Amino acid sequence: MERTRAEILSELRDRILPFWQGLRDEKNGGFIGRVDFDLTRHPEADKGCILNSRILWFFSEASVFLRDERLLSDAERAYDMLRRMTDEKNGGVYWALRADGSVADGTKHTYNQAFAVYALASYYRASGNAEALARAQALYRVIEEKCRDAGGYLEAFTADWQPASNEKLSENGVMASRTMNTLLHVMEGYTGLYRVWPDGQLAGRLRGILDIFENKVYNREKARQEVFFDHEYRSLIDLHSFGHDIEASWLTEETLEALGDEALTARIRPLLLAMADHTLRAAFTDHGLANECERGAVSQKRIWWVQAEALIGFLNAYEKTGEAKYLDAVRTQWAFIRDVLIDRRPGSEWFWYTQEDGTPGSDEPIVEPWKCPYHNGRMCMEFLRRTEEEKA
Repeated sequence: MERTRAEILSELRDRILPFWQGLRDEKNGGFIGRVDFDLTRHPEADKGCILNSRILWFFSEASVFLRDERLLSDAERAYDMLRRMTDEKNGGVYWALRADGSVADGTKHTYNQAFAVYALASYYRASGNAEALARAQALYRVIEEKCRDAGGYLEAFTADWQPASNEKLSENGVMASRTMNTLLHVMEGYTGLYRVWPDGQLAGRLRGILDIFENKVYNREKARQEVFFDHEYRSLIDLHSFGHDIEASWLTEETLEALGDEALTARIRPLLLAMADHTLRAAFTDHGLANECERGAVSQKRIWWVQAEALIGFLNAYEKTGEAKYLDAVRTQWAFIRDVLIDRRPGSEWFWYTQEDGTPGSDEPIVEPWKCPYHNGRMCMEFLRRTEEEKA
């Protein structure tokens, strides 16, 4: 593993970090919101809140992990932009600003609020900025007041918190009232907040999310999560999202670890390991992890975030089981990322996706509102942290 550790540390320090630092927007603040496949930069592009939150999370976590306080200046730049993205009157964060700071899209989406909570909690942990913690707590309360009903978490709202249709997190021809994806990332954001603010009510909300996962989202017969639901949690489409399943298999473990409830862990962990095993058998080859399977048709695109989450998901499964098949998958997955998915052109980072044969997807940009340093940056830090712990 020493060679792999060295390669992944270099990827983090020498490619991912410098690339995103190089996107500082000195004119408008924050970071440039779009870089085309041909590496043309667009300072005039809208600034998505999800992208900005993920940049804030990344630089905050990297500053702690690498013990490099210099990275806090990049985190502070993203924090200042997130403050501008906040609706101080109605609460919550907007979907996007224009480069000049005006509101481009005032949608208030639960998924978006959750990522802001996640980022603010990390920034507080890295910087000690009490205002950041207060903002994270305020957003948590907004989610609980505006985005939650008796059955769980809802999706999209207007700027003044009226219900809106869920185009932003619905796809594959359905319009979902609830989604696995939003639930997963509310859990993620709340877990990050709980680690710096171990509030009893917040712990209860995390337990409630795990209950929804166990009894509404997880399909025991198919060892997978369902993806899109109506209001009553009836699945709307036969869709197996391999990337979300392997991501959830380790992110949910993070929540269990934070809660520290042995009985709850004993009940939930078998479901997570079943998902990891099924994902490995159904979708993984020496050319990475397939994207998804819709109504029996497998999408063979190798999408950047799916590949990053697969590496950590399989590493987590190896840690929990000791089964060599997962460690073999980690090695194979890193070789695919290293040799195929990383864009070796000077001034670039990772391709959005490649085909199974390694052909880059030239129809997608290198940076846009969803393409960020959160998945691949987190992969690097998680791998290095976990393998260092194994050495110790």
